[in-house]
Amino acid sequence: MLKIPFFMTRTNRISLLIILSGLLAVFSGCNKNQENETYWFSLDIMTESYPPFNYAGAQGVTGLSGELLKVICSRMNIPFNVDILPWSEAYTLAQGTANAMLFSTVLNDERKDLFKWAGPIASLDWYFYASADHPIPLTSLDEAKQIERIGVVPDYAITQYLEQSGFQNLVYCTDQATALEMLLGGEIDLFPSDQYAAQQALESLGKTIFAVIPEITIRTEMIYFAFNRQVPDEVVSDFQRQIDQAKNDGTLKSLYEQYLNSSDFPGILQIYTEQYPPLTFRNNFGEITGFGTDVVKEIMQRNHVFSNITLTIWSIGYDLALVNPNFCLFTMDRTALRDTLFQWVGPLGTNATYFYTKAGSGIIITSLEEAKNLTAVGTVTSWFSDQYLRELGFTNLVSDPDPQVMTEKLFQGEIDAFVCSCVTFPEILSGLGYSYSDAVPEYILMSSDYYIAFSKNSSPLLVGQWQTALDDMKTDGTYNAIYHRWFP
Repeated sequence: MLKIPFFMTRTNRISLLIILSGLLAVFSGCNKNQENETYWFSLDIMTESYPPFNYAGAQGVTGLSGELLKVICSRMNIPFNVDILPWSEAYTLAQGTANAMLFSTVLNDERKDLFKWAGPIASLDWYFYASADHPIPLTSLDEAKQIERIGVVPDYAITQYLEQSGFQNLVYCTDQATALEMLLGGEIDLFPSDQYAAQQALESLGKTIFAVIPEITIRTEMIYFAFNRQVPDEVVSDFQRQIDQAKNDGTLKSLYEQYLNSSDFPGILQIYTEQYPPLTFRNNFGEITGFGTDVVKEIMQRNHVFSNITLTIWSIGYDLALVNPNFCLFTMDRTALRDTLFQWVGPLGTNATYFYTKAGSGIIITSLEEAKNLTAVGTVTSWFSDQYLRELGFTNLVSDPDPQVMTEKLFQGEIDAFVCSCVTFPEILSGLGYSYSDAVPEYILMSSDYYIAFSKNSSPLLVGQWQTALDDMKTDGTYNAIYHRWFP
C-alpha cells in the first residue's frame, strides 16, 4: 500500500490521492483490456453438418461439439466464426490452410500425422446397419466383405478404415441421409454409421432409428478438434487445457446429457479392457472385475485418481491404444512385435499359450510346421498369438474378435485347433458349458509376461506413477493378496 507523507498539506494530499486514483484506474483498465483481448492466434474454423455433434441451428453452429467450442472460444477470447462445408471439402481445405481447425474429427491411424489434436471430446461406436425389412445377420467383418453392396461416405473415418481393411464392395454416397435412403430403398445392403448420426439422418427422412438394425459393431473411435500441422503447439495445448477443464467442471457432462442423452463422456485418461476372465471381465452383476481390474483399481486409488473402465472387444481397444494419447489398455502380453508400440507397467503375471484341439478329435500337433499344415487354426483378432502366427507365415488362420466364437468353432469342427492362453481358456470353456477336459493343450506356442499398456504418446510421468504404485503393491503384499484371490 502507498503511504502519503504526513508533512504534505491537506490540499496537496487530496490532489495526490486524485492523481493516484486516476493512475490506478488506468492500470486496472489496462489489465482488463488485456484479459479481454482477442486471442493472439487467429483460427480459420470449419466443420460439416453432422448432427448431433455439429450442425446449423437458429443461432448458428450448434450441437455437442459446436456448443463446447463456443465455451472454449469464450474462455480464450476467440471469435466464434465457423464455416459449414461438405466434409470432403472441409477435410481437404483444413490440410492446406495454415491456421485451420476442423471439427468434429475422428483420430485414426491414417489421419494422426496429418493434423495436431486436442481432445477427445466424444466417442463413437460404428455399426453396420441393415434395413429392418431386410436384416443381414453377421458374426464377423469377413462375412461383411461378402455382402454385395455397402454404402459409404467418401473421406469419413469409417470409410478409410473399411478401405484399409480390404473391402472391395463399397458404394460411395453423397452423405448419410442419401446412404440411408438407398439402404431403405434396397439400393445398398449395409451402411456403416454411429447411432447418433444415423438417428438424425433418418429423422430428416421422416423415419426413426427402428427403420434399421445394427448387425455388428465395427469399431470405436474418439472425436477431437483437429488442427493444421502449422498451428503452433501452444495453441493446441491451450485448447487441450480448456477441454480438460470442461471435463472437470461438468461442462462436457452437461452437453453430453443434452445432446446424446448420456453422461458417459471420455475422461482425461481412457482405460479399456476386454472380456478375458479371470484377468478382466464383466460379472453377473454388470461389474467389470478380475485380477487385472483389481490391480488397476488399486493403482488408481493409490494415485488418488479414478477413471471409468470401458469393456470392449480386444481389437477395438488395441486399435484405440495405438493412436490415442493418454490411453490405457489392460492386460496385454508384452511381445517383441508390441514392445516399441506402447509404454508398459508391470509385469502382472505370466501367460502360456497353446494350440488347443477338441478332445477325441485325433489331431496331434508336435511342431509349428504340423500346425501350419492343418486346414484351419483359430485365433482372436489382434491378440498377440494371432500377430505372432501371421509373422511366422501361417496362411490357415481363421480369426474373430470374440474368443467365445472361436471356441464354439473348435467344438463344432469348423477349425482344427484354437490358439488361446491357459490363464483364460478354462473360464471361456466354463462360460460356454464345457469343461477344461473337453479340450487338449496339444502344443505350447509361447510363454510371455502380461502388463498394463499405455499408448506411446501418453504422459511418461503418468506411466511412471502407475509403475511406482505397482512396485509399492508388490513390496507391501497387496499384489500377492490380489493374486491369490483370483488364483488360489
